[in-house]
Amino acid sequence: MMGMSQKNETTALIIALLATAGILGGGYFWLQSQCAAGQEFFLCGSSKSPQKSPTSGSASSPLPPPPSPQEVVSFAPPTSIPSGTTIRINGSTSMVQINQALKAALTAKFQGVEVLTNAQGSDRGLEELARGAIDIAAVSRPLTESERSQGLASSPIVRDAIAVVVGVKNPFAGGLTTAQVKDIFTGKITSWSEVGGSAATIQVINRPPISGTYQSFRQEVLQGGEFGRGTNFKMMDRDATTPILRVLGLNGISYATYSQIADQKTVRALAVDGISASEPNYPWQRTLYYVYKEPASEAVKAFMGFVASSDGQEAIFRANEDLQK
Repeated sequence: MMGMSQKNETTALIIALLATAGILGGGYFWLQSQCAAGQEFFLCGSSKSPQKSPTSGSASSPLPPPPSPQEVVSFAPPTSIPSGTTIRINGSTSMVQINQALKAALTAKFQGVEVLTNAQGSDRGLEELARGAIDIAAVSRPLTESERSQGLASSPIVRDAIAVVVGVKNPFAGGLTTAQVKDIFTGKITSWSEVGGSAATIQVINRPPISGTYQSFRQEVLQGGEFGRGTNFKMMDRDATTPILRVLGLNGISYATYSQIADQKTVRALAVDGISASEPNYPWQRTLYYVYKEPASEAVKAFMGFVASSDGQEAIFRANEDLQK
């Protein structure tokens, strides 16, 4: 028969476990409610089909598949962060709103902590991370084997869509098929009349190759093919969405992270194969990541732990929700 002392110890252990479950449960059930609503976050178990990824080593498939769940390191949500801690982030323009939302939420909760954010493109962020100029790179594509060999590790944060966009005054009022989009951006289709529009020349506004969105679009939409180089193509000098949207005019077409353009009044996203970029079965979705250098610093552990917390997940959700109003 179990002694009284052992019974008391067992009872205390059960109470402690239940208390811990209660503390974690609030964040867990909040997160699961958002996952069930169709949002995909760092801790969501995705119920959607996995992102299409090229097989490793394919000559026309420069991007490797996303990391498996077993490869992703989990960080505990921080209970405190030393005052004076600075966390430096640079990378994809696709993650500007997420970076800002997490910065606001983290600095409001932990006084004296500074988060410095920039958005100069995925490749620039990875370069700065590799040489120690920043703590975290915000990236809109999976890491390559070469980047992993430098000690870089990635954590998937959220899934988003790559939208095909035109100016709101563009007379083309229809949608496009996946084949038509590919033919436009490879230069095979050069007139709006070829897709049911006017006889005007299609002006393709492209991002620079350092852009993670450029690389994802090339992989997913062009299936590893090359962008066109005709006179109707214009490549922007830097990876920034706002300048692209400003030059679309009446006949321009480009692409952008959907969450960045969902609330824009000057542009509209075209349906592809009859499916809006806001729909879960839209053809071109990708994962956005935070990347850090191993071994993770205390600042990185704190930030990544906050991202995984209910406060961090709510900040990401609110950022996406505000963009889509």
